[in-house]
Amino acid sequence: MIEIIDSAEQFNEWTKRDIYSIRVLSLLESYGTKYHFATFYRQIIDGKITAILSRLDNDITLALDDGFDNAEFVRFFCITGHGAILCDPSFEFGAKYDEGVIMSCEHKMESVVHGAEIDEYPKLMDLFNFVDYDGQDFKAWYVDVSHRIRHNTAKAYTLNFDGNIISSGILSSIYDGYGVLTAVRTADEFKRMGYGGQLVKYICSDVKNTVYIMREQNMNEHFYNELGFENIGVWRMYR
Repeated sequence: MIEIIDSAEQFNEWTKRDIYSIRVLSLLESYGTKYHFATFYRQIIDGKITAILSRLDNDITLALDDGFDNAEFVRFFCITGHGAILCDPSFEFGAKYDEGVIMSCEHKMESVVHGAEIDEYPKLMDLFNFVDYDGQDFKAWYVDVSHRIRHNTAKAYTLNFDGNIISSGILSSIYDGYGVLTAVRTADEFKRMGYGGQLVKYICSDVKNTVYIMREQNMNEHFYNELGFENIGVWRMYR
Protein backbone atom coordinates (compact mmCIF):
# COMPACT_ATOMS: atom_id res chain seq x y z
CA MET A 1 0.00 0.00 0.00
CA ILE A 2 1.28 3.46 -0.91
CA GLU A 3 0.10 6.23 1.40
CA ILE A 4 0.82 9.92 1.75
CA ILE A 5 2.31 10.92 5.09
CA ASP A 6 1.26 13.85 7.24
CA SER A 7 4.02 13.60 9.85
CA ALA A 8 7.79 13.13 9.63
CA GLU A 9 7.51 10.49 12.37
CA GLN A 10 5.90 8.17 9.84
CA PHE A 11 9.39 7.76 8.30
CA ASN A 12 11.05 6.92 11.63
CA GLU A 13 11.40 3.22 10.82
CA TRP A 14 13.36 4.00 7.67
CA THR A 15 17.05 3.58 8.54
CA LYS A 16 18.72 3.43 5.11
CA ARG A 17 21.14 6.24 4.34
CA ASP A 18 21.77 5.79 0.64
CA ILE A 19 21.78 8.73 -1.76
CA TYR A 20 18.05 8.46 -2.47
CA SER A 21 17.12 8.29 1.22
CA ILE A 22 19.25 11.34 2.02
CA ARG A 23 17.53 13.30 -0.73
CA VAL A 24 14.05 12.32 0.48
CA LEU A 25 14.70 12.79 4.20
CA SER A 26 16.55 16.07 3.69
CA LEU A 27 13.65 17.43 1.66
CA LEU A 28 11.20 16.34 4.34
CA GLU A 29 13.26 18.10 7.00
CA SER A 30 13.39 21.20 4.80
CA TYR A 31 9.70 21.55 4.01
CA GLY A 32 7.76 19.24 6.31
CA THR A 33 4.34 18.09 5.19
CA LYS A 34 2.45 21.39 5.10
CA TYR A 35 3.22 22.49 1.53
CA HIS A 36 1.19 21.29 -1.45
CA PHE A 37 4.24 21.32 -3.74
CA ALA A 38 6.32 19.02 -1.50
CA THR A 39 4.63 15.71 -0.71
CA PHE A 40 5.93 12.46 0.73
CA TYR A 41 4.77 8.88 0.54
CA ARG A 42 5.66 5.49 1.92
CA GLN A 43 4.95 1.99 0.70
CA ILE A 44 4.05 -0.53 3.39
CA ILE A 45 3.96 -4.29 2.86
CA ASP A 46 3.15 -6.63 5.75
CA GLY A 47 3.70 -3.84 8.25
CA LYS A 48 7.17 -2.92 6.91
CA ILE A 49 8.14 0.25 5.06
CA THR A 50 9.56 -0.98 1.75
CA ALA A 51 10.00 2.41 0.03
CA ILE A 52 9.82 6.15 0.67
CA LEU A 53 9.17 8.81 -1.93
CA SER A 54 9.37 12.58 -2.24
CA ARG A 55 7.66 14.72 -4.85
CA LEU A 56 8.91 18.30 -5.19
CA ASP A 57 6.57 19.95 -7.66
CA ASN A 58 6.53 17.02 -10.09
CA ASP A 59 10.06 15.68 -9.69
CA ILE A 60 10.32 12.46 -7.72
CA THR A 61 13.01 10.70 -5.71
CA LEU A 62 12.29 7.08 -4.86
CA ALA A 63 14.25 5.20 -2.15
CA LEU A 64 13.75 1.44 -2.12
CA ASP A 65 14.26 -1.42 0.28
CA ASP A 66 14.06 -5.18 -0.15
CA GLY A 67 10.62 -6.50 -1.03
CA PHE A 68 9.20 -3.33 -2.57
CA ASP A 69 6.26 -3.75 -4.93
CA ASN A 70 7.43 -2.57 -8.37
CA ALA A 71 4.03 -3.01 -10.04
CA GLU A 72 2.29 -0.88 -7.44
CA PHE A 73 4.64 2.02 -8.11
CA VAL A 74 4.14 1.70 -11.87
CA ARG A 75 0.37 2.00 -11.35
CA PHE A 76 0.88 4.87 -8.88
CA PHE A 77 2.96 6.95 -11.30
CA CYS A 78 0.63 6.24 -14.21
CA ILE A 79 -2.31 7.51 -12.17
CA THR A 80 -0.69 10.47 -10.41
CA GLY A 81 1.64 11.54 -13.21
CA HIS A 82 5.29 12.36 -12.84
CA GLY A 83 8.20 14.45 -14.01
CA ALA A 84 11.68 13.03 -13.58
CA ILE A 85 11.92 9.93 -11.36
CA LEU A 86 15.32 9.43 -9.71
CA CYS A 87 15.77 5.92 -8.38
CA ASP A 88 17.84 2.78 -8.16
CA PRO A 89 17.84 0.69 -11.37
CA SER A 90 16.04 -2.08 -9.50
CA PHE A 91 12.84 -0.11 -10.15
CA GLU A 92 11.66 -0.85 -13.69
CA PHE A 93 9.21 1.57 -15.22
CA GLY A 94 9.30 0.90 -18.96
CA ALA A 95 10.11 4.49 -19.97
CA LYS A 96 13.13 6.31 -21.37
CA TYR A 97 15.86 7.01 -18.84
CA ASP A 98 19.36 8.35 -18.28
CA GLU A 99 21.93 6.54 -16.16
CA GLY A 100 25.14 7.44 -14.42
CA VAL A 101 27.41 6.43 -11.57
CA ILE A 102 26.98 6.97 -7.83
CA MET A 103 30.18 7.59 -5.90
CA SER A 104 30.71 7.92 -2.16
CA CYS A 105 33.47 9.22 0.09
CA GLU A 106 33.97 8.71 3.81
CA HIS A 107 37.54 10.02 3.90
CA LYS A 108 38.32 13.32 5.59
CA MET A 109 41.38 14.94 4.04
CA GLU A 110 43.11 18.17 4.96
CA SER A 111 42.45 20.93 2.48
CA VAL A 112 45.31 23.32 1.73
CA VAL A 113 44.42 26.30 -0.42
CA HIS A 114 47.09 28.81 -1.38
CA GLY A 115 46.20 32.23 -2.75
CA ALA A 116 42.42 31.73 -2.57
CA GLU A 117 39.71 31.91 0.10
CA ILE A 118 36.81 29.56 0.85
CA ASP A 119 33.45 31.23 1.33
CA GLU A 120 30.76 29.16 3.10
CA TYR A 121 28.11 31.84 2.64
CA PRO A 122 28.44 33.03 -0.97
CA LYS A 123 25.93 35.28 -2.66
CA LEU A 124 23.54 32.87 -4.34
CA MET A 125 23.09 34.98 -7.46
CA ASP A 126 26.85 34.97 -8.04
CA LEU A 127 26.94 31.21 -7.46
CA PHE A 128 24.02 30.61 -9.83
CA ASN A 129 25.72 32.60 -12.59
CA PHE A 130 29.02 30.80 -12.03
CA VAL A 131 27.55 27.30 -12.14
CA ASP A 132 25.59 28.25 -15.29
CA TYR A 133 22.46 26.16 -14.76
CA ASP A 134 21.18 25.39 -18.23
CA GLY A 135 17.58 26.55 -18.58
CA GLN A 136 16.98 26.73 -14.81
CA ASP A 137 14.82 29.60 -13.59
CA PHE A 138 16.85 31.65 -11.08
CA LYS A 139 13.91 32.64 -8.90
CA ALA A 140 12.71 29.05 -8.40
CA TRP A 141 16.28 27.85 -7.78
CA TYR A 142 16.98 30.67 -5.32
CA VAL A 143 13.78 30.13 -3.34
CA ASP A 144 14.47 26.40 -2.97
CA VAL A 145 18.21 26.60 -2.22
CA SER A 146 17.94 29.51 0.22
CA HIS A 147 15.10 27.73 2.04
CA ARG A 148 17.21 24.57 2.42
CA ILE A 149 20.22 26.55 3.61
CA ARG A 150 18.11 28.29 6.26
CA HIS A 151 16.95 24.88 7.49
CA ASN A 152 20.51 23.45 7.55
CA THR A 153 19.68 20.84 4.93
CA ALA A 154 21.93 22.39 2.27
CA LYS A 155 25.13 24.40 2.19
CA ALA A 156 26.94 26.31 -0.55
CA TYR A 157 30.68 26.80 -0.93
CA THR A 158 32.85 28.82 -3.26
CA LEU A 159 36.58 29.26 -3.64
CA ASN A 160 37.41 32.87 -4.43
CA PHE A 161 40.48 34.44 -5.98
CA ASP A 162 40.88 38.21 -6.12
CA GLY A 163 37.19 38.61 -5.26
CA ASN A 164 35.94 36.28 -8.02
CA ILE A 165 34.58 32.74 -7.80
CA ILE A 166 36.96 30.19 -9.29
CA SER A 167 35.42 26.96 -7.96
CA SER A 168 32.11 25.90 -6.44
CA GLY A 169 30.23 23.09 -4.75
CA ILE A 170 26.83 22.69 -3.11
CA LEU A 171 25.69 20.13 -0.57
CA SER A 172 22.16 20.14 -1.96
CA SER A 173 20.92 17.56 0.57
CA ILE A 174 22.17 17.17 4.14
CA TYR A 175 20.64 14.78 6.64
CA ASP A 176 21.89 12.93 9.72
CA GLY A 177 25.51 13.83 8.98
CA TYR A 178 25.34 12.64 5.34
CA GLY A 179 25.46 14.85 2.27
CA VAL A 180 24.87 14.89 -1.49
CA LEU A 181 27.38 17.03 -3.37
CA THR A 182 26.33 18.85 -6.55
CA ALA A 183 27.28 21.89 -8.67
CA VAL A 184 31.01 21.12 -8.57
CA ARG A 185 32.67 23.42 -11.11
CA THR A 186 35.99 25.16 -11.63
CA ALA A 187 36.52 28.06 -14.00
CA ASP A 188 38.31 26.97 -17.16
CA GLU A 189 41.38 29.13 -16.56
CA PHE A 190 41.87 27.58 -13.09
CA LYS A 191 41.40 23.93 -14.01
CA ARG A 192 44.19 21.40 -13.40
CA MET A 193 45.68 23.65 -10.74
CA GLY A 194 44.24 21.75 -7.76
CA TYR A 195 41.65 24.31 -6.72
CA GLY A 196 38.58 22.18 -7.39
CA GLY A 197 40.06 19.20 -5.57
CA GLN A 198 40.96 21.26 -2.52
CA LEU A 199 37.43 22.68 -2.33
CA VAL A 200 35.90 19.18 -2.57
CA LYS A 201 38.24 17.98 0.20
CA TYR A 202 37.11 20.88 2.36
CA ILE A 203 33.45 20.12 1.73
CA CYS A 204 33.85 16.40 2.49
CA SER A 205 35.62 17.25 5.75
CA ASP A 206 32.72 19.52 6.66
CA VAL A 207 30.37 16.50 6.60
CA LYS A 208 30.40 14.04 9.49
CA ASN A 209 29.56 10.89 7.54
CA THR A 210 29.39 9.89 3.88
CA VAL A 211 29.28 12.31 0.96
CA TYR A 212 27.59 11.08 -2.23
CA ILE A 213 27.80 12.36 -5.78
CA MET A 214 26.02 11.49 -9.02
CA ARG A 215 28.28 11.67 -12.05
CA GLU A 216 27.75 10.98 -15.71
CA GLN A 217 29.15 7.84 -17.28
CA ASN A 218 32.83 8.21 -18.30
CA MET A 219 33.10 11.65 -16.70
CA ASN A 220 35.49 12.81 -13.93
CA GLU A 221 36.08 9.36 -12.43
CA HIS A 222 39.82 9.88 -11.96
CA PHE A 223 39.27 13.31 -10.38
CA TYR A 224 36.97 11.90 -7.72
CA ASN A 225 39.01 8.72 -7.17
CA GLU A 226 41.99 10.89 -6.20
CA LEU A 227 39.80 12.58 -3.61
CA GLY A 228 38.79 9.29 -1.99
CA PHE A 229 35.50 8.64 -3.80
CA GLU A 230 34.58 5.11 -4.88
CA ASN A 231 32.00 3.87 -7.36
CA ILE A 232 29.19 2.20 -5.43
CA GLY A 233 26.33 1.88 -7.88
CA VAL A 234 24.26 3.29 -10.69
CA TRP A 235 21.60 5.97 -10.62
CA ARG A 236 18.71 6.03 -13.03
CA MET A 237 16.43 8.91 -13.97
CA TYR A 238 13.22 8.21 -15.85
CA ARG A 239 11.85 11.08 -17.90
